[in-house]
Amino acid sequence: MRNQDTFDVAVIGAGVFGAWTAVQLQAAGARVVLLDAYGPGNSRSSSGGESRIIRMGYGPDESYTRSAKRSLELWQSFFSEIGAGQHAAVPLFYPTGVLWLAREGDLYSEATLATLSRSGIAFARLDQKALATRFPQIELGPVSWGILEPNSGVLMARQAVRALVAHARTLGVSYFEQPALPPRTDGQLQTIVTVAGKAIHAGAFVFACGPWLPALFPFLSELIHVTRQEVFFFGNPAKGSRFVASELPAWIDFNDLVYAIPDVDGRGFKIAIDAHGPAFDPDTGDRVVSDKGLKAVRDYLSQRLPSFMGSPLLEGRVCQYENTSNGDFLLDRHPDFENVWLVGGGSGHGFKHGPAVGEYVAGLISGEVRVEPRFTLSSKTRIRERKVF
Repeated sequence: MRNQDTFDVAVIGAGVFGAWTAVQLQAAGARVVLLDAYGPGNSRSSSGGESRIIRMGYGPDESYTRSAKRSLELWQSFFSEIGAGQHAAVPLFYPTGVLWLAREGDLYSEATLATLSRSGIAFARLDQKALATRFPQIELGPVSWGILEPNSGVLMARQAVRALVAHARTLGVSYFEQPALPPRTDGQLQTIVTVAGKAIHAGAFVFACGPWLPALFPFLSELIHVTRQEVFFFGNPAKGSRFVASELPAWIDFNDLVYAIPDVDGRGFKIAIDAHGPAFDPDTGDRVVSDKGLKAVRDYLSQRLPSFMGSPLLEGRVCQYENTSNGDFLLDRHPDFENVWLVGGGSGHGFKHGPAVGEYVAGLISGEVRVEPRFTLSSKTRIRERKVF
């Protein structure tokens, strides 16, 4: 008879990557245990924010477009299964559409058009006149055209991860809320121990710990760089409701490294600068936004959304990105443990891909999928050159 604490696979980390991996493995017939130090969707985690954009566009990078497309299908199927689809009282996905703001000679946006077309993704190319007519809230300035992905939108991140872990438990996944200690043996890992002394025995181990991966595996500290990222929520202007999801899509202005989400849940208009911040410790880092960051966002709003001049800051939050050298994910076997898998490197764009990542990792463990070289440990370097946005 099996010991009650012996499993086929132990997944450490109940963020979006870990939770989806646990669900996929359990659905494939494995006996799975899922652990998390602070709980699914907690405020320290990279999956703990209120909302995330899910979009199909990735410039010329068709592999991430395919991944996002597959992930949206799986997200929507999951939401439908648990009764949290877009028509639910509290939906976990808002089909706001996603709008790309582009300039003349914008090669990344031009490549996005071509990739969306090849991938069979619905989109519309809008010239400046069409943008001004449809979205008069936005002061276009140098923006001369745009791309609208009508079927993309906004995932309610924290709530979705919590719902996913709850669903995993109904499928039979065991869950423990205890931090795991770093593994200490080489070759074949058999057991991990939590800080409370609980021993977990498994045939395979998946460490999907986001910004905590370098702490568990110090050799990753030169390959994964954790950065402090600030997010702001502003009160909608008093006149009208032009900044809610029914009136304005989520939008991306990568020329200025800014993204924004309309008010989808009464929390206010969300906006953030996507440039990498300073180094950050997810355990001890202070999570109060800076005056400098607030000023930068207000300066941008004064140019692009002048209606927000004087609007109150409702909330400021600090999260983190765990960045690989170029923004590709890290989904690979540990170099010293043949039955240990490293899953992370979301690099600020990973949340939307959780379902596809879970499928891929489950396939790696079973040996049923082909290894994608760009996700391997050997592809990661110490030189930071961001290429995936």
